[in-house]
Amino acid sequence: MPIGELFILGFFGKVIPEWLKQFAARYGLGGVILFDYSCQTRQYDNNIESPDQLRGLCEQISRLPSGPMVFIDQEGGLVRRLKEGLGFKPLPSAREFNRLAAAEKRKTLAASFAEMRQLGIHYDFAPVIDVDYNPDNPNIGKIKRAFSADIGEVEANALLMSEIAREAGIGLCLKHFPGIGGAVVDSHQEFMDISDAMRPEQEALFYSLAPKMFGDAVLVSHAIVRQWDPNHPMTLSPAGLGRLRRRLPDTLLITDDMQMQGLQKALGTREASLQSLRAGMDMLCIGNNLLDQEQEMAGVAASIQQSLHDGTWGVSAAEASIERVRKRKALLIA
Repeated sequence: MPIGELFILGFFGKVIPEWLKQFAARYGLGGVILFDYSCQTRQYDNNIESPDQLRGLCEQISRLPSGPMVFIDQEGGLVRRLKEGLGFKPLPSAREFNRLAAAEKRKTLAASFAEMRQLGIHYDFAPVIDVDYNPDNPNIGKIKRAFSADIGEVEANALLMSEIAREAGIGLCLKHFPGIGGAVVDSHQEFMDISDAMRPEQEALFYSLAPKMFGDAVLVSHAIVRQWDPNHPMTLSPAGLGRLRRRLPDTLLITDDMQMQGLQKALGTREASLQSLRAGMDMLCIGNNLLDQEQEMAGVAASIQQSLHDGTWGVSAAEASIERVRKRKALLIA
């Protein structure tokens, strides 16, 4: 079984490393995620240098075995890997975008999505539909990643993004389920307990928007909601993911980066990845940016394959996830 279809992997540098070529040849590969900044070197010396360089890199990635998709975080503002200083199109933060006139919104998005398509990018990890319930949230509100504290404005912006992304052929991935706008800690450092910040209308927004988004994907956070599952973050929670899957049977479910510190402190990448797939996730995002675990990726895939052989993870679940990935490849890769 091509278990590598369930991975979105990052790598350091501007050349595809040998380990990734070998991984794709042995297991297949669902996607690659690209970064401009390296958390290892603490410099902007990672995958992205210029439009021409990036276009060439995306072409090389697409020629890897099983034709992986190219993913990027291009929300706008502080969270955008394609920056004007390197020659890419401007894209304001979600909060600033929300304040633009309608015509300016369309113009800005059309230019950005068309550029991504021309570069060879298939999926944008956007829009953020976390409602701005806590403006001091270090991961969302404080850095202007939320469109608004008004859920209607959040919904309208997301629908506009999908309309223009569809025209350009760029898949979108809603984030961060089940909604982390009310959180008080940074999810990169610790598990977020959002039990007291959960609002039914925020959860419902994911269910209503996902099928309308071009690409129909949801990124799941490592947040804890005690009333759903007191023992596991959402990415590892059969109860939380079951709740999501019942409402969104066809949506592609992608983990937030599996190298975030909460998961690392509790389990480590390999065990967390196993538990996540067993709980019901479709794709594991492992950026190899927060940590350098490039040489360990084949071992993670081998452990997942072994879990199919020994029956600790169901073959039918694996096949269903692989089929969801392949449907997106058919949709997005010309």
